[in-house]
Amino acid sequence: MDAGDLRVFEAVARLGGMNRAAAELHTVQSNVTSRIRLLEAEIGTPLFHRHSRGVVLTPAGTRLLPYAARTRALLAEALQAARDDGQPKGPLVVGSLETTAAVRLSPVLAAYAAAFPEVDLALRTGTTRELIESVLDHRLEGAFVCGPVDHPELVEEPILSEELVVVGRPAIGSLEQALGGGAVNLLVLRVGCSYRQRFEEVLARRGVVVARRLEFGTLDAILGCVGGGLGITLLPRSLVERARDDGRVALHALPPAEARVDTVFVRRRDGFVSSALTAFLRFSRPEAVQAAAE
Repeated sequence: MDAGDLRVFEAVARLGGMNRAAAELHTVQSNVTSRIRLLEAEIGTPLFHRHSRGVVLTPAGTRLLPYAARTRALLAEALQAARDDGQPKGPLVVGSLETTAAVRLSPVLAAYAAAFPEVDLALRTGTTRELIESVLDHRLEGAFVCGPVDHPELVEEPILSEELVVVGRPAIGSLEQALGGGAVNLLVLRVGCSYRQRFEEVLARRGVVVARRLEFGTLDAILGCVGGGLGITLLPRSLVERARDDGRVALHALPPAEARVDTVFVRRRDGFVSSALTAFLRFSRPEAVQAAAE
């Protein structure tokens, strides 16, 4: 077994078929099929169940796949390291919470792109859970998430601290009124959103019953429905102050211990830190974020 065998195996497993793997690897199906059969013979057990629509992993294949994926990522990092001459350039894929991207990152991204035009920067948004999984799986070089994370395979760097507020319709005059009246409807992003988890903890401590959890794909949709009286939500104050000033929603403060939320940047502890990522982190630190916003 060598790295080439694992590369072929990983492609077949990820794409679900010999034909699709052959196309990605720029070879013919017979070569892929032969490599897989030789690998199965060496290991002494089948790695795939074959069927008319492609292949699925056997238990042995499932156990082997994480090692093949790690090998693929390590080879990609080795190539990236060899090509990195200290000048930020090439692809850089990072992730961010949608709230962080909307409120904080626009000036940072603009300044970074102007300073390093040879970097092909891509930003992916998601929930904290999704972003952490993507970093661990080498799909992102790093991501802005809610902290603390405290994962043994990740390094985290504090970026900023914000205040969370309860958001309700304009007619609601106080936090007690927003949370009172029996059960409440919770307007949230999908599972894995840290604000959603935090809000459910806040409500549980107060004995507030959640009647319904209504999931939305965008923050604009949540704010529109909150303003229409469909329910309440929990979001950073900086994100919703404009909607408050426009009279679309009302904001209600929480005690400091419940209101504070930290944003951290996480990356793999064993990952290669490219010149492009090093420069991006420099632009993303609190003093640089403040300077870019002014």
